Amino acid sequence: MDLIDISDFKKLELIVGKIIEIQDINSSKPMYILKVNIGTEIRTIIAGIKDHYQKQDLLNKNVVVIANLKPKTIMGIESKGMLLIADDGTDISLVFPEKELKLGAKIE
Repeated sequence: MDLIDISDFKKLELIVGKIIEIQDINSSKPMYILKVNIGTEIRTIIAGIKDHYQKQDLLNKNVVVIANLKPKTIMGIESKGMLLIADDGTDISLVFPEKELKLGAKIE
Protein backbone atom coordinates (compact mmCIF):
# COMPACT_ATOMS: atom_id res chain seq x y z
CA MET A 1 0.00 0.00 0.00
CA ASP A 2 1.35 3.39 -1.01
CA LEU A 3 1.02 6.06 1.67
CA ILE A 4 -0.15 9.52 0.67
CA ASP A 5 -0.08 12.85 2.41
CA ILE A 6 -3.34 14.35 3.67
CA SER A 7 -2.94 17.10 1.07
CA ASP A 8 -3.26 14.44 -1.67
CA PHE A 9 -6.47 13.11 -0.12
CA LYS A 10 -7.89 16.63 0.11
CA LYS A 11 -7.55 16.99 -3.65
CA LEU A 12 -10.48 14.59 -4.05
CA GLU A 13 -13.90 16.22 -3.95
CA LEU A 14 -16.08 13.52 -2.39
CA ILE A 15 -19.70 14.58 -2.09
CA VAL A 16 -23.17 13.18 -1.50
CA GLY A 17 -25.32 12.70 -4.58
CA LYS A 18 -28.67 11.06 -5.30
CA ILE A 19 -29.28 8.68 -8.20
CA ILE A 20 -32.38 10.08 -9.92
CA GLU A 21 -32.40 8.20 -13.22
CA ILE A 22 -30.93 4.95 -14.54
CA GLN A 23 -30.61 3.73 -18.13
CA ASP A 24 -29.08 0.64 -19.67
CA ILE A 25 -26.24 0.95 -22.16
CA ASN A 26 -26.63 -1.15 -25.31
CA SER A 27 -23.42 -3.06 -24.79
CA SER A 28 -22.08 -6.38 -23.62
CA LYS A 29 -20.48 -4.52 -20.71
CA PRO A 30 -22.43 -4.42 -17.41
CA MET A 31 -22.88 -0.65 -17.25
CA TYR A 32 -25.58 1.84 -16.39
CA ILE A 33 -25.96 5.48 -17.39
CA LEU A 34 -26.85 7.25 -14.14
CA LYS A 35 -28.19 10.75 -13.63
CA VAL A 36 -26.95 11.89 -10.24
CA ASN A 37 -28.11 15.05 -8.47
CA ILE A 38 -25.13 16.51 -6.60
CA GLY A 39 -26.99 19.54 -5.27
CA THR A 40 -25.69 22.12 -7.71
CA GLU A 41 -26.27 20.17 -10.92
CA ILE A 42 -27.31 16.86 -12.42
CA ARG A 43 -24.34 14.77 -13.55
CA THR A 44 -24.20 11.88 -15.99
CA ILE A 45 -22.04 9.09 -14.59
CA ILE A 46 -21.31 5.80 -16.31
CA ALA A 47 -20.96 3.00 -13.77
CA GLY A 48 -20.03 -0.64 -14.30
CA ILE A 49 -22.28 -1.93 -11.53
CA LYS A 50 -25.06 -3.63 -13.49
CA ASP A 51 -23.94 -7.13 -12.46
CA HIS A 52 -24.25 -6.13 -8.79
CA TYR A 53 -27.30 -3.85 -8.58
CA GLN A 54 -30.78 -3.84 -10.04
CA LYS A 55 -32.18 -0.48 -11.17
CA GLN A 56 -34.92 -0.49 -8.52
CA ASP A 57 -32.28 -0.92 -5.78
CA LEU A 58 -30.39 2.19 -6.93
CA LEU A 59 -33.11 4.70 -7.80
CA ASN A 60 -33.29 7.56 -5.26
CA LYS A 61 -30.33 6.23 -3.26
CA ASN A 62 -27.77 8.63 -1.85
CA VAL A 63 -24.21 7.71 -2.85
CA VAL A 64 -20.71 9.10 -2.53
CA VAL A 65 -19.49 10.72 -5.75
CA ILE A 66 -15.93 11.65 -6.72
CA ALA A 67 -16.94 14.92 -8.34
CA ASN A 68 -13.68 16.44 -9.52
CA LEU A 69 -12.36 13.76 -11.86
CA LYS A 70 -11.68 14.82 -15.41
CA PRO A 71 -14.65 13.84 -17.60
CA LYS A 72 -14.15 10.64 -19.56
CA THR A 73 -16.01 9.47 -22.65
CA ILE A 74 -17.23 5.90 -22.22
CA MET A 75 -19.18 4.20 -25.02
CA GLY A 76 -19.66 7.63 -26.64
CA ILE A 77 -21.13 9.19 -23.46
CA GLU A 78 -19.31 11.73 -21.31
CA SER A 79 -19.10 10.57 -17.68
CA LYS A 80 -18.59 13.39 -15.18
CA GLY A 81 -17.69 11.64 -11.96
CA MET A 82 -17.38 8.26 -10.29
CA LEU A 83 -19.29 6.47 -7.56
CA LEU A 84 -17.26 5.34 -4.58
CA ILE A 85 -17.33 1.56 -4.12
CA ALA A 86 -15.67 -1.07 -1.97
CA ASP A 87 -14.34 -4.13 -3.80
CA ASP A 88 -13.17 -7.31 -2.07
CA GLY A 89 -12.22 -9.06 -5.31
CA THR A 90 -15.41 -11.12 -5.32
CA ASP A 91 -18.16 -8.55 -4.89
CA ILE A 92 -18.60 -4.80 -4.75
CA SER A 93 -20.61 -2.48 -2.54
CA LEU A 94 -21.49 1.12 -3.19
CA VAL A 95 -20.60 3.46 -0.34
CA PHE A 96 -23.80 4.99 1.06
CA PRO A 97 -24.02 7.78 3.69
CA GLU A 98 -25.64 6.33 6.81
CA LYS A 99 -27.88 9.39 7.25
CA GLU A 100 -29.91 11.49 4.84
CA LEU A 101 -27.69 14.50 4.13
CA LYS A 102 -28.03 17.56 1.95
CA LEU A 103 -27.03 16.80 -1.65
CA GLY A 104 -23.54 18.11 -2.29
CA ALA A 105 -22.46 17.59 1.34
CA LYS A 106 -18.70 17.10 1.46
CA ILE A 107 -17.08 13.88 2.65
CA GLU A 108 -14.07 14.77 4.75
